[in-house]
Amino acid sequence: MSNPHVLLETSQGDILIELFEDKAPKTVENFLAYVDAGHYDGTIFHRIVRNFVSQGGGYTMTMERKPTREPIQNEAGNGLSNTAGTVAMARLPEPHSASDQFYLNAADNTMLDHTDDTDAGFGYCVFGRIAEGLDVAKKINWKVVKNVGPFQDFPVEPVVIVSAKRFE
Repeated sequence: MSNPHVLLETSQGDILIELFEDKAPKTVENFLAYVDAGHYDGTIFHRIVRNFVSQGGGYTMTMERKPTREPIQNEAGNGLSNTAGTVAMARLPEPHSASDQFYLNAADNTMLDHTDDTDAGFGYCVFGRIAEGLDVAKKINWKVVKNVGPFQDFPVEPVVIVSAKRFE
């Protein structure tokens, strides 16, 4: 069985994401539910830290927080690592708080990996990888950023997820 794929059409170009359903079944199911509902369409990458991550999926172009489903169980102990080109769930400090926001790893960020089941060691769940469009992800990660209200590392030029759709 081939893994499901999602095509992110962004204002900077397309990114094709392969999802690891066998390693993170709840996370992939959650992500695909948001994709199928059109939740990511018109959202932005609101946090871009050069050579670290590009985070998005939760805010509109007017910086309004989109409503979310219930948080999901963190599957960070699945053996996958936050290496360059992987896709993982963003969350609050509480390990099982991920909902809709995700990030693209721009570097090997193994310090974000699961090390143990404590709050400090739980890590962030990798659930996919960039199959095509790594150049687009790199272009996004090199955007100029500034602080805007409560947002740090906010891109000066909006980086929009125009649409997110399953890709067969």
